[in-house]
Amino acid sequence: MSQPRPSALLLERQGGVLQIRLHRPQVRNAMSQTMLVELLDTLAEAEKSGVRIIILRGSGGHFSAGADLKDMSIARAAPIAHQTDAIAETNAKFGHVCAAYAHSPIAVVAVLEGAVMGGAFGLACTVDVAIASHTVDFRLPETSLGVVPAQIAPFLVERLGYAEAKRLAVTGARFGAGEAHRIGLVHKVCENGADLEAAIATITQQILACAPGAIAETKKLLRRARFEDPAALVEHAAAVFAKAARGPEGEEGMSAFIERRKPSWAS
Repeated sequence: MSQPRPSALLLERQGGVLQIRLHRPQVRNAMSQTMLVELLDTLAEAEKSGVRIIILRGSGGHFSAGADLKDMSIARAAPIAHQTDAIAETNAKFGHVCAAYAHSPIAVVAVLEGAVMGGAFGLACTVDVAIASHTVDFRLPETSLGVVPAQIAPFLVERLGYAEAKRLAVTGARFGAGEAHRIGLVHKVCENGADLEAAIATITQQILACAPGAIAETKKLLRRARFEDPAALVEHAAAVFAKAARGPEGEEGMSAFIERRKPSWAS
């Protein structure tokens, strides 16, 4: 049974590269509950179908203005019944999206233009590589609205460090591409559309030159390394390395290097 076509996303696949566009340009790609479900479903399908890179971006010159406030208004109006809080459920659904993209074995690249607000700011912190247009406008307005950056807090700390995450959260921060690059939120800033597309192509080529299984295991090991002492990881890391070296990717990579050719996954 085929997957239904998303209504809030535009999908384009070329080989192992899947481009996911948040596509509600009339509201600067605000993330509705429908969009969140589609983001989860699309990722799950990508992980089963040989996708090697996800490029996450928005339509109409913006990444996303964050959560759809209409959904929040509906949730606020719903009564709390049987220990079920519609606001909490709505918020948790977004958290599941962030966690899924952060933990995906697939390499994820974000292309950030225009508005990157609230939850979208947090989603940008989950990716492996972030490329920004000079038009990007980052905002973290939750505390200025009397709420909390609840689901994105762990990803802010992971990406930016505790001190920067606190500074941005307590000031309701707003800043552009230059500061985003300075604090490590984005890896590259592009001055025009042509440069942006060229940067995407370069990053894509670099990732496709790496073995997909090795990328997946590396991402998993790096997540664990954030929380464990290096000495405690020695034996585990050695076992991961040995398994990879003895596996088909390790054998192919070593053979390709010795034979001075590209490995099969980069052909």
